Amino acid sequence: MESASKDTRGSFAAKKTPATPKGLLGIAVRAARAAGEIINRNFEDRDHITVQEKAKDDLVSNVDQECEIAIRKVIARYYPEHGVLAEESGYSQAGQDSDYLWVIDPIDGTANFLKGIPHVAVSIGIKIKGITSVGVVYDPIRNEMFTAAKGEGAILNNKKIRVSDLKTLDTGIFATAFPFRQRQHMEHYRKILTRVMDRCSDIRRAGAASLDLAYVAAGRMDGYFELCLKPWDFCAGELLVREAGGIITDFEGKPEYAKNGNIVAANPYIIQNLLREIKAA
Repeated sequence: MESASKDTRGSFAAKKTPATPKGLLGIAVRAARAAGEIINRNFEDRDHITVQEKAKDDLVSNVDQECEIAIRKVIARYYPEHGVLAEESGYSQAGQDSDYLWVIDPIDGTANFLKGIPHVAVSIGIKIKGITSVGVVYDPIRNEMFTAAKGEGAILNNKKIRVSDLKTLDTGIFATAFPFRQRQHMEHYRKILTRVMDRCSDIRRAGAASLDLAYVAAGRMDGYFELCLKPWDFCAGELLVREAGGIITDFEGKPEYAKNGNIVAANPYIIQNLLREIKAA
């Protein structure tokens, strides 16, 4: 992080945080907390929230936009040359050219937030030369900070986390979400859901993809599957799962989820069983 040091003229100059995964992680956490403060303040006092519909079943509030601005301000202070891909504003000018790309969802679970359901997160992932190297998923309401830096493991509030050690589907609890913005896939999804439900203990649909992935990383969920995600939905969460010992693939068992947005996440045993049911559907 920044520290002050005297230059030759006696004034104080900012010392820049190194753009390594560990250095970047500290700034990503700071940015997530800045957005989290805005979420908490508005979650309790809802009188000033305004809402627009970007597309069918896709809402954005003034709080989403305020959170995104707060995150961008932190990034600009420390790394103004880095690119940004954010849900509400898209690519920054440097977004296509920089070796560093911050992928941001300022409020994952906007519908939950607008209804007063306390299950939302700030999601910040950082790609270095196209490889996801930093992930932060922050639940400000529970004050749970999930973090990962490539090669350093996954952490929840200063404690290491691991995916579950379950080996079969029958006692597992799995997270998912309906493709409500891509309803042309609903019939296919129903077939998958039916097969998985017939073979597992239970299913959860909580409404925030980043937290679903964080919960898989922490062993709270035994696996997760969803269609048609965007990069800001899973960029941070994918690293959490991998650093916690899990595996992520697309519905064909291939590493193409970043292109098609179809994600399956679990430990190495469960993912094979999940993929078998998904493929059969």
